[in-house]
Amino acid sequence: MNRLDGKVAFISGAAIGIGAATAAMMARAGAKVVLGDILDEEGEGIAQAIRAEGGEAAFVHLDVSRQAEWEQAIAATTARFGGLDILVNNAGILFGKDVEEARLEDWQKMSSVNQTGTFLGTKIALPALRERGRTSPEGSAIVNLSSVSGLVGSPLDPLYSMTKGGITLFTKATALSFGRQGYRIRVNAVHPGVIETAQGKQTFVARAKKLQSGNLDEARSIALANHPIGRFGTVEDVAKAIIFLASDDAGFITGSSLVVDGGLTAQ
Repeated sequence: MNRLDGKVAFISGAAIGIGAATAAMMARAGAKVVLGDILDEEGEGIAQAIRAEGGEAAFVHLDVSRQAEWEQAIAATTARFGGLDILVNNAGILFGKDVEEARLEDWQKMSSVNQTGTFLGTKIALPALRERGRTSPEGSAIVNLSSVSGLVGSPLDPLYSMTKGGITLFTKATALSFGRQGYRIRVNAVHPGVIETAQGKQTFVARAKKLQSGNLDEARSIALANHPIGRFGTVEDVAKAIIFLASDDAGFITGSSLVVDGGLTAQ
């Protein structure tokens, strides 16, 4: 189940966190993976580790806000592995600032990564995904990383909610567009809750700022209490969801949201 044998996957923001875990797990599931990120040393290290385990992986430098770099990255992927079956638009940033604190520059930076990056990745990878989708049993797949903050409002970072909410609807809109045009490209979104990553820790810092005590441990405890499952998520939890949506097992799923949040948004 959820095997990716013979498939080629490109993952943005793949040097650390969820992206790195997804790349490693996809390779173990049989995919050839290309990792894109601005963190060259870390990204190449993940690719080398995958190859050391017997997988096929390559790293390319990618600033997701730049169209030329996307064009180079996808061209390098298809040249090396002969096509593209899966795109994971994972790259994203979070500042943890409210509206009064945030500057225009913060919004421009966040939207350039979270939203422009997702748009450009989808646009530039589309021809290769469409071509491979013609012969794949269940078509090609795009998995976009949104967030629980793209489903419900985040008082800790309204700008982040705005970018991730946009990704949620962009996912649905492109799924409809590609399906009705016969492109055989499924598009779905994953919505992580609080995950044990550096970005996840930023939410504790933002919450601590709003507490009179400013206590980081207290902020963490409050966040944990909001998770009925009794723990925060791991990068592996999210990677498994991404791989499911990318696999042929999800062949009848498109325009959907898979929430990986330990029950946070069920309340």
